[in-house]
Amino acid sequence: MGKLGYDDTPLIRDSTYCVHDPKRPAPRVVVPADAVGQAPADAVVLFDGSDLSGWSSVSGGDAGWKVEDGYMEVVPGTGDIQTNAHFGDVQYHLEFACPAEVKGESQGRGNSGVFLMGRYEIQVLDGYENPTYADGITASVYGEYPPLVNACRAPGQWQTYDILWTAPRFNGVDLVSPAYATVIHNGVVVHNHVELHGPTGHRDVYPYVAHAPQGPLRLQDHGDLVRFRTIWARPIGGYDEG
Repeated sequence: MGKLGYDDTPLIRDSTYCVHDPKRPAPRVVVPADAVGQAPADAVVLFDGSDLSGWSSVSGGDAGWKVEDGYMEVVPGTGDIQTNAHFGDVQYHLEFACPAEVKGESQGRGNSGVFLMGRYEIQVLDGYENPTYADGITASVYGEYPPLVNACRAPGQWQTYDILWTAPRFNGVDLVSPAYATVIHNGVVVHNHVELHGPTGHRDVYPYVAHAPQGPLRLQDHGDLVRFRTIWARPIGGYDEG
């Protein structure tokens, strides 16, 4: 085999390597899953359909949601749950289904949420033919950004979120760089590296407040029977097992 590259090319900007440098380390090998959406070999599996041993109630104690047939389901009134593992920069995959039986309208229909680091919400809602305010529809960065498009499936069908998350950086109490999110809903890009203005919330804007560099993935009990399955993470630079 001949030389795999060139050493007579210019340096790449902000790099110690030249263009096509044969000394540049090759990417490590990761075995992908057999099917799209399944966890690759280096993923941290957060929910495999069997139990909630990796989750806790946000208010303390065991997670009170129901697990059956390979999915977890909100038990209204038991409260939000979150992972014991904490993450900073991370890739998430999860699947959710809003109730097949349609009840309510707008924000009162199939409502839940995915909170990155426990405080930055990607909205879960039955947004199929269900008008509501734009920054509260399915896959919105709640209260900040509507999705680029509405890619919702019909009620009862399984849907996917694939999220690339860049955590905010703080120096003491000062914000050094904000959080960024890329969100793919059912295979459709709905947010492309958007800059979050701060933690998300209802009917107000919320400034950044310094917090730990890693945090849990939190799922919301909003009173609706929303289901989740196949949840995994690929940390980009490590994670805390909690």
